[in-house]
Amino acid sequence: MTEKGRINSLGMMSYDTRDLIIRDDIMAKAKELAELISGSEEVKQFQKAEEKIRNHEHVQKLIATLKKRQKELVAFESFQNQQMVAKIESEMEELQDEIDSIPLVVEFQQSQSDINYLLQLVMSVIRDTVSEKINVEAGADEPPASCG
Repeated sequence: MTEKGRINSLGMMSYDTRDLIIRDDIMAKAKELAELISGSEEVKQFQKAEEKIRNHEHVQKLIATLKKRQKELVAFESFQNQQMVAKIESEMEELQDEIDSIPLVVEFQQSQSDINYLLQLVMSVIRDTVSEKINVEAGADEPPASCG
């Protein structure tokens, strides 16, 4: 057994995730990347849209009404009152449609989508770059000997 891991039955190093310590340089770069993303135009647009929604009285009123209907829906479901459940679901759908038709909400949803895309793109680049470097170096072209 070594300081950070042990050699398993295949002669490879094996680590318990509790014992792994992320290197300081990797963490520093991760924090630097997080700062870059936090200061990106996509995040700035999201924050502006979020603030506008928070301060938009009509949108907030619609959201509050929708939340109230959700609570009512849960109550009527527990009473097994399908007629009221259907009525409330219909009202909720109308409220959601009204919310979704407000240009400010559309802008907010687009900014959320942009940030998600940016994060997924960054994760893909990291994953692909690491995969290229690793490329299963321990016999990528050879099938495992015997599993028995």
